[in-house]
Amino acid sequence: MPAQKIYTYESSDTFTQKFMPGITATRMIKPDADWFFIVRVEEMYKLVTRKVPASRSVHHTCIYLTSGTATMKVGSDQYTISKGELLFVPAGQVFSFGPGDVNKGYLLGFHPDMLTRSADKKVALQRFNFLKVWGYPRIQPPSQTSQHILHLCKRLLSEYRTYAQTRPAILQPYLMALLGEADTAYPVAEAVSTTAGTGIANKFRELLTVHITSEQRVTDYAARLHITPNHLNKIVKAATGKSPTRWIDEAIVAEAKVLLYQSDQTIGEIAAAVGIADAAYFSRLFKKYEGMTPGAYRQMIEKS
Repeated sequence: MPAQKIYTYESSDTFTQKFMPGITATRMIKPDADWFFIVRVEEMYKLVTRKVPASRSVHHTCIYLTSGTATMKVGSDQYTISKGELLFVPAGQVFSFGPGDVNKGYLLGFHPDMLTRSADKKVALQRFNFLKVWGYPRIQPPSQTSQHILHLCKRLLSEYRTYAQTRPAILQPYLMALLGEADTAYPVAEAVSTTAGTGIANKFRELLTVHITSEQRVTDYAARLHITPNHLNKIVKAATGKSPTRWIDEAIVAEAKVLLYQSDQTIGEIAAAVGIADAAYFSRLFKKYEGMTPGAYRQMIEKS
């Protein structure tokens, strides 16, 4: 059987109809919300009836809280944010979350193409490291910056509720201002220097998202980055606190989790799909990081 491609949600409509079946009747998300939407978090969460297992979207997602907490797994790490904080999920990144969080705030979704509507497209694409798969997704802005972000969320929600996506010339500048405010707090959140080593570590993590199912050795990525495996090990460990091997393993497991949820392939077929020929080794690797076998993980999803 050919390897099944991991499904990526192409629109907010597809995702919300699957996990929040009552959202259509509320008209919170306007029809054809293909490149932007904003809703109140508390109104969305009450419609989440079950755990959202490992998934990914072509849209960037941002949560900003005005009270309570929100917990989400982004990539291989779990994050919890509270009042005045933001959490970003970059387009293409694997994420998961469950029901039960008690909070208030705003949830935004926007297509990457929306950022290129700015006057300087090149600058827009290069900015905002928190929108890149290797970026740090949790932002803790100072109080004044958080108040500016709250004001921008309120303005975007008012515009969206009244005009949906029909006035991009209004929506896009407000969104860029919000991202700009978040960006002022990002160096504090990241807490790492922007050295050449950090750049290499970031490039390594970016390469993982493209080649993980076909290249799973540290030597593969060292060759792509034109450095020795030993040097890559030192750089990545210093910049991220984790070895390249662990990053590779976690990326494999993240891909497998999406397939375990989205497909009916056997464990052996999923192992092959993520680039591992030995199904027994794949099961051991999966259990090492998830604390259960792939089969047990699939059963847990089906019962949730």
